[in-house]
Amino acid sequence: MVTAYDATFARMMDQAQVDAMLVGDSLGMVIQGQGSTLPVTLEEIIYHARAVVRGTRRAHIIGDMPFLSYQTSLDAALQAAGRLVKEGGVESVKLEGGREIAETIYRMVRMGIPVVGHVGLMPQRVHAMGGFKVQGRNGDDADSILEDAIAVSQAGAFMVVVEGVPAELGARITRSIDVPTIGIGAGVECDGQVLVSYDLLGLTDTLKPKFVKRYDELFARGVEATKAYVSEVRSGAFPAPEHTFGLQKAGAASATTSTGANAPSAPAAAAEADASIPVTEAHAYGPTH
Repeated sequence: MVTAYDATFARMMDQAQVDAMLVGDSLGMVIQGQGSTLPVTLEEIIYHARAVVRGTRRAHIIGDMPFLSYQTSLDAALQAAGRLVKEGGVESVKLEGGREIAETIYRMVRMGIPVVGHVGLMPQRVHAMGGFKVQGRNGDDADSILEDAIAVSQAGAFMVVVEGVPAELGARITRSIDVPTIGIGAGVECDGQVLVSYDLLGLTDTLKPKFVKRYDELFARGVEATKAYVSEVRSGAFPAPEHTFGLQKAGAASATTSTGANAPSAPAAAAEADASIPVTEAHAYGPTH
C-alpha cells in the first residue's frame, strides 16, 4: 500500500502494481505543508480522492476519514463515510482508533461501507500522545494496543493499519487477528506495508522518519533538473529550434490558393496545418495554437 493524492501519482503507483492506494490525511503535511494531519477537511479528502480514482485502474482505493469527521456521533460518521464513497469514489474508508470506535466501525460495515482500522501511533491524536512517538513500548501499553486491534477487527474492519509500534508487537497483533495487518514502522511480520509516496520517492527533503526507506531522491533530482531549465532559459539555449513552430512556407501556401475552385476553406487549411504537428507535440492540455 502507498499513499496517493492526485491522478499522476495514482497512475504511477498503479502501473507499479501496488495492491492498494490510500488517499491519506497525510496530504496535510506533504501537500499542504501543515505541521500535522489535523487541519485536513473531509472536502479536501473527497477532492483528492476523485483525482486518484481517475488515475487508477487496478488498485483498491481507501479514503482517510479526517479528524472530527467520525468522532462526534454515529450519524455524523456514517454521513462522512458515505460522502467519501459516494462523492470521492473510494472503495473503503480508514478510521483511527480502537475499542472506542468499534461500534462506529460495526455500523459502517453493516451499512455496506468497508472499513480499514488503524491502531498504535495515531497521527490525529498527536497532541494526546505527546508527539509522533513510538507506542506500546511497555507491557500495559502493548496489551492495550493489541486489545484495540482485536476490537477493531471483530467489529468488521477487513484490514488494520498498525503504526509506530515495536516489531514484536506488530508480529503479535498479526498473529492475534483474522484480517491482514498493514505495518508502517511496525516490523516485517505484518502482512503488508504502507508508506507515504512522497517519503519512499525522496520528495520530503526535511522529514525523514526512521521507519522510512527512501527508494529514490526525487526532490534533489527535481532541484537539479529545474536548475538546468533555469540556466537554459537565461542563456537562450531553450527553447531550441526543435521546440519551436514556424510559419507555413509561402510556396506551399500559394500552391493551395492559386485555383479558387480547389482552394481549401479556412477550417480545412487549419486542420491541415494542425495535422503537420507531430503527435508527441499535441499535448493533452488542449488545442495547439
